[in-house]
Amino acid sequence: MSKTVRITALLLILLTVAVSAWKARVRTTEWTETLRVAVYPVSGDDSPVVDAYIAALKRPAFDAIAVFMRDQAQIHGLKLRAPVELYLAPRVAKKPPAPPDHGTPLAVIAWSLKMRWWAWRNEGFDGPRPHVRVFVQYYKPVAGIGLDHSIGLRQGMIVVANAFGSADNEGGNNVVIAHELLHTFGATDKYDPADNMPRHPDGFAEPDARPLFPQRLAEIMGGRIALAPGRAETPQSLDLAVVGPATAREINWISRP
Repeated sequence: MSKTVRITALLLILLTVAVSAWKARVRTTEWTETLRVAVYPVSGDDSPVVDAYIAALKRPAFDAIAVFMRDQAQIHGLKLRAPVELYLAPRVAKKPPAPPDHGTPLAVIAWSLKMRWWAWRNEGFDGPRPHVRVFVQYYKPVAGIGLDHSIGLRQGMIVVANAFGSADNEGGNNVVIAHELLHTFGATDKYDPADNMPRHPDGFAEPDARPLFPQRLAEIMGGRIALAPGRAETPQSLDLAVVGPATAREINWISRP
């Protein structure tokens, strides 16, 4: 009997999570209200440098994301004054489950479910209930060392972003967070996973420019500024990024009467 009760309780919890996720996805396609985004800092390496950075972290460090979303939404005709508002949630002590390396579809699904369960268990926040939860794993900056890819899940509206724990890197961190945040709204990547080069035309900020190279800006889902065939650089702030028409269509940022 106890096993039946445990299974029933688990199914009810999963059903509640699924219904909540479905409601959140509906809101993001309608854009009738400002979406609340809670940012949870996590130490990715347990270093003293990152501990100190997180301890001093304030919400204004993420203001550029809300400004970027507002300005780009207005360009595409969205009437909502503020598409998103960001809150800084308490630090999360436990690290999120690592995604599978080159996993099978079943392994990816299992990890996604595990991630959603982990997020539910670690989402303590006294503010208004967020529509999107962004867990930012911070690492000590080391010259010449990059970070693993970040992840944005449409199912569950969860982001796991890898970032550098340094004020000097906040501009680049916000580019990563904004990219993954747009994934939760339905945007797709617009770069070639084989070499991370932006795909033309949808991954270019100015696909009709003549000459085509160098581009001045990055399309946010293209991820990088295309400088020449086979050469691109990562934007260091959202001032150097735009939401292109293809991405705007995917997240329903369309002109409205």
